[in-house]
Amino acid sequence: MSLFAIADTHLSFGTDKPMDIFEGWQNFEEKLQKNWNAVVTEKDTVVIAGDISWGMKLEDTLEDFRFLDSLNGTKIVMKGNHDYWWATKSKTEKFLKENGIESIKILFNNAYKVGDTAICGTRGWFFDCSKNEDQKVLAREVGRLKTSIAEAKKLGGEVIAFLHYPPISLTETCREIYDTIVGEEIKTCYYGHLHGNSVNWAFRGESDGVKFDLISADYLRFCPKLIRKS
Repeated sequence: MSLFAIADTHLSFGTDKPMDIFEGWQNFEEKLQKNWNAVVTEKDTVVIAGDISWGMKLEDTLEDFRFLDSLNGTKIVMKGNHDYWWATKSKTEKFLKENGIESIKILFNNAYKVGDTAICGTRGWFFDCSKNEDQKVLAREVGRLKTSIAEAKKLGGEVIAFLHYPPISLTETCREIYDTIVGEEIKTCYYGHLHGNSVNWAFRGESDGVKFDLISADYLRFCPKLIRKS
């Protein structure tokens, strides 16, 4: 029952959004499938921290979810900035069930227990939130993170937080998200979103007692990262 994580699968089996126009993304679906099934077993769980599918509507994601469902293990998915298809948790769960997709769970204002680990998280938001609209979104994300953390603490065990947006980089900090993680005494946090040259600004290490690390798919070379081994 090992725990793995990856972010930014950017699947587009049901829509015309090719990723091979970006360096390093050629044939990434095949790489992801091969690498995933080589390290993940049916007993394991993989957290996918946002940017799951390029589908604009929930119906557009069906082939992407079928692809993920075909991979080994249980998948816990959360929202990224490009998940325009994102619906309510109940609506998405109904959609998955109606289409026979059983290995995918939704992380949104809730938490999951995997072995001795409690999984929580939310999308997060930009570093620069000077606009009123951004401040409103950030406030909602902080609330969702606190709710998810509270649910994770009820489950017991080590709490690990997952975000899509990085809460910290080498040059910037999303203070509201960062302070929540530190204040709630979370010791480990993983995030995605960064690609290409932007990974050079990723903060990977410890700050205020919290270990941060990057798990975007291309950074991991399309292989889920082992987080906790059973």
